[in-house]
Amino acid sequence: MRLIGHFIGGREVKGTSGRTADVFEPMTGTVQAKVDLATRAELRAAVENAKAAQPEWGATNPQRRVRVLMKFLELVARDNDALAELLAREHGKTLPDAKGDILRGVEVVEFALGIPQLMKGEYTEGAGPGIDIYSMRQPLGVVAGITPFNFPAMIPMWKFAPAIACGNAFILKPSERDPGVPMRLAELMLEAGLPPGILNVVNGDKEAVDAILDDPDIRAVGFVGSSPIAQYIYERAAATGKRAQCFGGAKNHAIIMPDADMDQTVDALVGAGYGAAGERCMAVSVAVPVGKTTADRLMEKLIPRVENLKIGPSIDPTADFGPLVTKEALNRVRNYVEIGIKEGAKLAVDGRGFKMQGYENGFYMGGCLFDNVTKDMRIYKEEIFGPVLSVVRAHDYDEALRLPSEHDYGNGVAIFTRDGDAARDFAARVNVGMVGINVPIPVPVAYYTFGGWKRSGFGDLNQYGPDSVRFYTKTKTVTSRWPSGVKEGAEFSIPTMK
Repeated sequence: MRLIGHFIGGREVKGTSGRTADVFEPMTGTVQAKVDLATRAELRAAVENAKAAQPEWGATNPQRRVRVLMKFLELVARDNDALAELLAREHGKTLPDAKGDILRGVEVVEFALGIPQLMKGEYTEGAGPGIDIYSMRQPLGVVAGITPFNFPAMIPMWKFAPAIACGNAFILKPSERDPGVPMRLAELMLEAGLPPGILNVVNGDKEAVDAILDDPDIRAVGFVGSSPIAQYIYERAAATGKRAQCFGGAKNHAIIMPDADMDQTVDALVGAGYGAAGERCMAVSVAVPVGKTTADRLMEKLIPRVENLKIGPSIDPTADFGPLVTKEALNRVRNYVEIGIKEGAKLAVDGRGFKMQGYENGFYMGGCLFDNVTKDMRIYKEEIFGPVLSVVRAHDYDEALRLPSEHDYGNGVAIFTRDGDAARDFAARVNVGMVGINVPIPVPVAYYTFGGWKRSGFGDLNQYGPDSVRFYTKTKTVTSRWPSGVKEGAEFSIPTMK
């Protein structure tokens, strides 16, 4: 059986804790590997390696730093098929979806190639008599990222690429459910020319997370996962003086106006709601048709599409989606379906009985579709993270606008309409961080920035884009004057530019 350790100081090292976690192959339900779970001492060893390597890396010309990322992109392209298969076998998502996971990470690495331009400071000549002022951006030192199971390639790259391009050393704590790809990415970064110690991967559970949060040499931490854990990490990081950007759960709504192209809308809902078995923080989990006629038309078209979704093993390129990541995840989603039924929602499509022939022990579930869901139900208020779509009928546009605006989560939202005025009004007024107009999964391109509001995001800076440069650097401002030979004497009032 494959054994996965840690990547510290430029090489894979075996864990010493004696504790391991099973890595499943979700499509078969079998254990395919075991991953070591780190102790605080092992986390500290990674920090020591990072701390020793970072000063020289931080002093390296920024353009030379990004040349390592350029080579890394070549290596990821070379190994793309192998990475996608490894990802699919550990996570459960289909091969095409796994390749999309990798590509969205690659796009942020491509953005990071331009970080030398974004790290330029400012300069003012003659800000005062003989006084010049300039600023510079400098790396923080050692930073860390704690990343989730659902995007084991994309989110690690979202984290480490900008951080390393800015001159930091990085400690990555990926999910223990699918650690293979993050380990492989670290190996490719080393092959690309990254000095040992600049990117370390420490596999682990809460013990490793707490060690990151308590370590005095880690200056910033980024997290993606559930909202309770995001809040915990944000508060504990802040208590120890760290910068933190922590992103949590979601309940992404799709508003369907009466004038929407219903065929296009149903295509969008099916793909965004059930792709990756719903295990996406940007999955559409709530559809909000405006008016009874719109709702009836939507359900008429949506029910047969959900009933005919093709669920298959991860290596089947024709499958719409594959299994969930673990047995526990499967049971959790099934439990939410039971809750919805007990709360009085109408289960229009029930996918709980799905079995995959030849893969009976896999973690499969068919698509589920609820109608007549109300905002007081748990299946509306809580994140399910599975192939379940809830339809909440709104009487008018204002009610539809209030639903995502008043929800505890504020990650993403979409509106489907042909009316430009309605779309413009919705984008301006909705209380959600990312908005799609006839776009079901409004994940911004890499040179903008990604981040939700309310309980979907903790911290004042988002992931990737220009915010990543601000997050991973500190600004130093220098005020300089060279003596001209004229003595002015001591001045006891606060300096001003008189």
